[in-house]
Formats: sequence, structure tokens, C-alpha cells
Amino acid sequence: MDKIVKVKSISIWIFIVPFIALNTCLILITKFHSLFPNPEDVILNTIPYIDGQASISRTARVFPTYLIFKPAMFFTSYLLIKYWIYSKDIILFFYKDHKNVKRILFFGVGSAILITLHSIFLGIKFDNDLYKLFRRVIMLSFIIFEISAQAYLVAAFYSFKDKLTNYINLGYLKLKIILVSLLIVVAMISIPIISLPGDNFLGFNLKFFKHALEWNYFIGVITFYLLTFFMWKKKK
Repeated sequence: MDKIVKVKSISIWIFIVPFIALNTCLILITKFHSLFPNPEDVILNTIPYIDGQASISRTARVFPTYLIFKPAMFFTSYLLIKYWIYSKDIILFFYKDHKNVKRILFFGVGSAILITLHSIFLGIKFDNDLYKLFRRVIMLSFIIFEISAQAYLVAAFYSFKDKLTNYINLGYLKLKIILVSLLIVVAMISIPIISLPGDNFLGFNLKFFKHALEWNYFIGVITFYLLTFFMWKKKK
């Protein structure tokens, strides 16, 4: 099926493009300080995945890193829209009128639109509490939409897995189910914590926790697409 080939091809780029863009921005802002006209924008050595010393937006919202990050996110958004449309077609090919199809398309395309909006407003300085809340809502909505789309998709595939025997590696579908379940659990535990006002809670530094969680959660989200690439078998 042609749509399977397209999904397999697209999925690896949905992982590679944001992964490279994100970490390129991190390397530039921590190692190549001479590229940044404003000395206040540079960051000293840090591994935010572990120490949480910087957020994703902190590394990607200044010149010249936003020249890498924003186009990468726009391109990823385009690929995401194609991915969810093709995934819908695959489901309908094997299981007409599946109950999850509309939800998958709604949440999937919605997540792509939200990441585009986040990228557009990234780096725009506007000292207003309502604007800051708006940005947080967009980011939180992206997480909810993306994880919902992923959850509905793996549930749909698993519901007719017997029809996919010749097309997928079932082990990778199970890995995707485990990954999505883990992302949901982490989100349910973390959202109430990161929503707390201030940066300290019972002597615990929430700021660094939020940043480290942000980096690792983003990698978890795009790993879903890496597993998609390995899940679909090569066309014979």
C-alpha cells in the first residue's frame, strides 16, 4: 500500500528534523558564543536533559538559533499533517468507519497547528501576564493533542492487529503502546506540579525540574515517530 510507504518515509523525518534542530541550537548557544551578538543570550556549559539549567525556548528563541529552530518546526508541522492524513487513510483501508478515525485526524492535525503557533510566537517579547498564559496554554494544548492522537492511533492499530500481520512488526507496535502509556502517566503526574506558582515547592527547585522534563518529554514525543519507522515493514 502506497500510504504505508509514505508514512514510513515521513515518520523518520519527523524524528530527525526536530531532534537535530533542537540539539544544534543547544550546541551553538553553549559552545559557539561568538555567533551571538548579545552576550546575555549565551549559556554556559549545561546538559539540560539532566540539570535543567535552560529551557528549550531559552536556547531557540534568540538570534541566530531561531533561524534554525523555527523553520525546522514549520517543516515538522507540515510533515505531521501529512502523517496524520496518511495514517487515517491506512486505517480506513483496513477497517472502514473505524470509530477513532475522526479523533485521530482532529488531534493529530490540531497538534501540528499548535506547534506552528508556538513557533510563531517564540521569541516575541511582550511583558503581559495574559500573553504569557496564552503561550503556556498553546504548549499544554500541543501536548494534550499530540498524546491523544498517538494514543488513539495505537489503539486503532491494535484493535485490528491481525489484519496488519504482513505489514507491521508487532513488537514495535507494543513498544509504541508502552511509550504512549508512559507519556500519559508522566503528564498526569507532572502537570499539577509544573502548574504550581513560583519556582520552589517544599524546598525543591521546580524551575530546573520543569526544564529537564521539557527536554526529555519532547524527545519522548518524537520517539513515537522513530518507532513508527521501524514498525512498518519494508515494501516487498
